[in-house]
Amino acid sequence: MANLKLQKRLAASVLKCGKKKVWLDPNEINEISMANSRQNIRKLKKDGLIIRRPVVMHSRERVRKRLAAKRKGRHCGPGKRHGTANARLPQKLTWMRRMRILRRMLKKYRDAKKIDKHTYCKLYRDVKGNQYKNKRVLMESIYKMKKEKIRQKALVEQAEARKAKVVAKKDKKAKRLEEKIGKKEKAKK
Repeated sequence: MANLKLQKRLAASVLKCGKKKVWLDPNEINEISMANSRQNIRKLKKDGLIIRRPVVMHSRERVRKRLAAKRKGRHCGPGKRHGTANARLPQKLTWMRRMRILRRMLKKYRDAKKIDKHTYCKLYRDVKGNQYKNKRVLMESIYKMKKEKIRQKALVEQAEARKAKVVAKKDKKAKRLEEKIGKKEKAKK
């Protein structure tokens, strides 16, 4: 059997691939061994005696399967962990995410006129002061504040109505008294 080292090297250069990917027809070894230039190699390629092997498929099936399992929570036990909990998911990152979410919600509520600018300012400070752990808690707090405001307004209105009623009663009493005094004076005359 002839040594086809040269032909393989030349073929790899002509086919623009590695020597591993070059296929030389085992039935036509004598003809291939006669080729000693790139031109001859090109001719053999045209004839189909020298072929570039196809790319071997690199399957991602196993990777997909593993990722699907990881999404379910597998392969994440203590044996798979390197680094502290804070190194894996920094507290600063969770804090930043929470702040951005809550502040975005406050802006949305202010723009929609659900809260006024004073309430917004107070809630903004409370959010920064770690008062609310998520959107639900903040929303509940906003609803409570609104309810309380409405209640206070109603109480103020009731108090004013009561005051007005008392003043009206006093005026009525004073008028009646004046009328009585006026009648007595007329009777005396």
